[in-house]
Amino acid sequence: MKLKNKVALITGSSRGIGKAVAIEMAKEGANVVVNYHKSPDEANKVVDEITKSGTQAIAIKADVSNEDEVKNMIEQAVAEFGKIDILVNNAGIVFDIPFMEKTVEQWNKTLGVNLIGTFLCCKYTIPHMPEGSRIINISSTNGISTVSTDSMDYDASKAGVIAITKSLAKELAPKILINNIAPGWVDTEINKYLPADYVEKETENIAVGRFGKPEEIAKVATFLASEDSSFVNGTTIVVDGGFTYY
Repeated sequence: MKLKNKVALITGSSRGIGKAVAIEMAKEGANVVVNYHKSPDEANKVVDEITKSGTQAIAIKADVSNEDEVKNMIEQAVAEFGKIDILVNNAGIVFDIPFMEKTVEQWNKTLGVNLIGTFLCCKYTIPHMPEGSRIINISSTNGISTVSTDSMDYDASKAGVIAITKSLAKELAPKILINNIAPGWVDTEINKYLPADYVEKETENIAVGRFGKPEEIAKVATFLASEDSSFVNGTTIVVDGGFTYY
């Protein structure tokens, strides 16, 4: 197993991509900290699924945009497992609202969770990471190229995550390697309510002809968490099925 005896903390891992990453890393032998904000029942279901696979897992509630809650989450994780080998900054939110209707409150919330949350989790986890550890940031293809102007604040936050990744790659190497995954359209809960005609239109722009699966992102994250990625640092891996941008 590629991650045997490693400890992985995945933010926003009660559902979606984060859940898939938690389960995939557990399959590879990692003990997992399942972070959630509003869904304890879903988080505990993920914990149960992981423990059935033979590794350990705990669920910890924390709003990643809140510094005190992040510090408390890290303290609990280290108290339970003694270290953190893998940090996956996955928690994120989006408000798809036309630019002129977007509020400062929505901008602040989006930047707080997606960007400041990544900063806070890195800051307070790094002191507990042994040599050879990995940080994986989940950005988005929205941080590289515009898909919808309704998500301008989301795009800005995800571009910022890519910038953090590049900066910390120089700051932390060679002790800790940090990389970024930029998923395209993925079949998750957050996308279930998209209009059918919009989904059809976007799918036409994807070379493989479908949305991605959370498990497909999880396998890339697991690669970056393992020794297979020992010469990969500061990069962004785009996982979008060959999307044609416009």
